[in-house]
Amino acid sequence: MSINIHKSHNVNVILYHIVCLTKYRKVIVDEKVDKIIKDTCLEIAKRYDIHFLEVGTDLDHVHFLVQSIPMYLPTKVVRVIKSITGREVFAKVPEIKKELWGGEFWSDGYCISTVGKNGTETVISEYVKDQGKDKKYIQIHKDQIKMFDV
Repeated sequence: MSINIHKSHNVNVILYHIVCLTKYRKVIVDEKVDKIIKDTCLEIAKRYDIHFLEVGTDLDHVHFLVQSIPMYLPTKVVRVIKSITGREVFAKVPEIKKELWGGEFWSDGYCISTVGKNGTETVISEYVKDQGKDKKYIQIHKDQIKMFDV
């Protein structure tokens, strides 16, 4: 779960629930794509102050529960996640790119909401787990947050 992140001039707990749709809702996220997304998110966490508390897929969209820092606007967090994961999926599963006319893995839009640490973090985590048409939601990553490198 989340922790207080201590930076030189602030302490914070900023959590976001982000939902990203695949382009045209055409790409079906399967086990192979799940693994690429999960592995890519773990690599993103090493390079950016973005920590993935939970990642889960639901056929044509992905839920991310992330913790970040106040220096990153929410749009930057989404842009980093979508651009890097999309690029990696196309690099490792090139046949998906052929299915999409515009050559983009993610649709342009997304849904993002803030999550409070006291109470609602657990509620959102349970909500993400309970997503899915006919319970097809698959949790592909869950982690305890660690301190970011300063």
